[in-house]
Amino acid sequence: MESIMEKPTMDAAAGAGAGGGGGGGIGRTKSEQLAPLQSLSRTPSAETVLSMPADATSLSRKPSFGRKRRSASVGGGNNRTHIRKSRSAQLKLDVEDLVSSGAALSRASSASLGFSFTFTGFTSPLQHMCSPDPPPPFSDDDDSPMDIEAGTRRKKLMTEPTLPIYLKFAEVKYRVAGKGSPREILGGISGSASPGEVLALMGPSGSGKTTLLSILGGRAGSGAVEGSISYNDEPYSKSLKRRIGFVTQDDVLFTHLTVKETLTYAALLRLPRTMTQQQKKERAMDIIYELGLERCQDTMIGGSFIRGVSGGERKRVCIGNEILINPSLLFLDEPTSGLDSTTALRIVQLLHDIAEDGKTVITTIHQPSSRLFHKFDKLILLGKGSLLYFGKASEAMPYFQSIGCTPLIAMNPAEFLLDLANGNTNDVSVPSELDDKVHMENHNLENNNSKNDHRPSAQDVHEYLVDAYETRVAFKEKKKLLAPLPICDDLKATITSSKREWGTSWWQQYSILFCRGIKERRHDYLSWMRITQVIATSIILGLLWWRSDPSTLKGLEDQAGLLFFIAVFWGFFPVFTAIFTFPQERAMLNKERAVDMYKLSAYFLARTTSDLPLDLFLPVIFMVIVYFMAGLKATATHFFLSVLTVFLSIIAAQGLGLVIGATLLDIKKATTLASVTVMTFMLAGGFFVKRVPPFISWLRYLSFNYHTYRLLLKVQYDPVPDILTTTKHMDNGATEVAALVAMIIGYRVLAYLSLRRVKGGSS
Repeated sequence: MESIMEKPTMDAAAGAGAGGGGGGGIGRTKSEQLAPLQSLSRTPSAETVLSMPADATSLSRKPSFGRKRRSASVGGGNNRTHIRKSRSAQLKLDVEDLVSSGAALSRASSASLGFSFTFTGFTSPLQHMCSPDPPPPFSDDDDSPMDIEAGTRRKKLMTEPTLPIYLKFAEVKYRVAGKGSPREILGGISGSASPGEVLALMGPSGSGKTTLLSILGGRAGSGAVEGSISYNDEPYSKSLKRRIGFVTQDDVLFTHLTVKETLTYAALLRLPRTMTQQQKKERAMDIIYELGLERCQDTMIGGSFIRGVSGGERKRVCIGNEILINPSLLFLDEPTSGLDSTTALRIVQLLHDIAEDGKTVITTIHQPSSRLFHKFDKLILLGKGSLLYFGKASEAMPYFQSIGCTPLIAMNPAEFLLDLANGNTNDVSVPSELDDKVHMENHNLENNNSKNDHRPSAQDVHEYLVDAYETRVAFKEKKKLLAPLPICDDLKATITSSKREWGTSWWQQYSILFCRGIKERRHDYLSWMRITQVIATSIILGLLWWRSDPSTLKGLEDQAGLLFFIAVFWGFFPVFTAIFTFPQERAMLNKERAVDMYKLSAYFLARTTSDLPLDLFLPVIFMVIVYFMAGLKATATHFFLSVLTVFLSIIAAQGLGLVIGATLLDIKKATTLASVTVMTFMLAGGFFVKRVPPFISWLRYLSFNYHTYRLLLKVQYDPVPDILTTTKHMDNGATEVAALVAMIIGYRVLAYLSLRRVKGGSS
């Protein structure tokens, strides 16, 4: 008996060793850098309870080996019971039951994947919900989940219990405007998903999977949505945003942040303000270890041209971003796309374990392997926007066999279902109804001397499958969806509340986003290529204008040419850096604003001010080299006034780039417009043309090159020679400074107003 009990631990330890030397394994114990977490008491909440019959079954499925074992202890009168974690129940296993039921095999299989997930949050069994007395807090010695691979316990941060949300939708239709009549994308889709279940949306490309997922997640586009969608029998409300996690198909992450930085910043912004900063950081570290990311926590995410984490690790980081908040509903759009079969299986196993904690998981899947397919609890099969099947995934094959569609060869169930959804019946036996229809059509074709086809058309197959589902299954399923759930009033108030909750204050949002911005962009701004470019340009300029003498007319004109080049160079450079800002971050901005991560005003101010320290570093190097090599006035006052003038020019030019980028949100269009604008400002800058026709002379006052050039002349020469100016007299430079300050403020206000058009949260 003892040897049998030790075998799973030995196998798991062996699996951990195979994962790589040192700290390279997945799911190992936390390193000593993490201080033991203090156990946080769990406050009772009305959000955790539902009014259900006493004989209802538990929401959570049977825990897998090594997960928390939860047992109910009978409380006081009225036969009320409470959920509590039992350490002994977690370690104690009935070996004879494992062997007889075959559960040992499945648990060993899970262990072989290299994961041991212990997610925070729990859901009480249905029969114990809406109990008048709250469950007692967990004891300190019960709070550490078992790490199967390492054979030890890991501390974890306690968070609020998972609010169970039942999702039901009936006759969901979606139409978009098209040429002529509206085009129907979804046509009457019905289904449901309960806590503890993984619902898979499957179908060929263009069948409406992602559209349905977005509608259920509260992210419908500009089209018209019809039908009924309820969350615990209540409609969608803004308060649900913080109960929903949504993982997009594309991995939208900052490429230069590490895994640890990515999850830490997300935790600081998204977790409730009732938690301290230290608790939020500890929660981020818990997620890293729960997802098996400790090996790569200090590795940059990477991208197309930057080496970083693997595709599977990147996808787990995206999932970690969402489960940080302990969501009740988790939506994922094709989380296995682009991954190999083993990595895809690990991701689906991860979803399986997330659901076991009482969360409702809905995911789209394109073409899963047979192993992946059998891990789903429920399945929705779509074809051309119509519902072909909804029910248990394990009953899909028997259903289609019952309507006469049977594979002629051994096939992956998912491949068979996708063939049917596409209308491909080459390796499928078709029912007699379709055969008769084909024979009748062939007979008509023979009379018309046309070519015969011995297989039914894709349209015929589609119509048959839709009719079969409507007549055999749809009525029964719709009747289930109409049955109301006995929901507590307190829970209804939580679901229907329209109050928007922010995880942090405005100032904290700004501070966190400011630090994140500097860390993300320091690699670009301080790259050796950019530094080399600036230093090389400044040295070339210094050599060309070496010790220029303004006492002669030619020397004066030469120095004026250098000053104008400085004004143009530090106007051109920031514009073409800033136009990429918002187009490149558009996907991230949409993603984070959709979940009310921060206010747009905090993001905009942090994004623009975090660039300033980086924008001003290289100009200082440039001016130090050029100024003294070219023989400009070598006094501290004149040098610092020249540098300050260049700073004003940079910030004004950056504002113009922000306006163009935020307005167009398209890099190609923004680059084209910026080129024309910068060229116009340069020509109107006052160096090439001294006497501009009156009807177009107003253009120079819009040019930051013009005002910068005049300020640089004023700093170097007092008074400024008439031969260098477009006007006879220059004041003390206050007009030029005021014009640049007005541009700095005005351009940024326009950029902010342009960003308000982007769909998202509050400003």
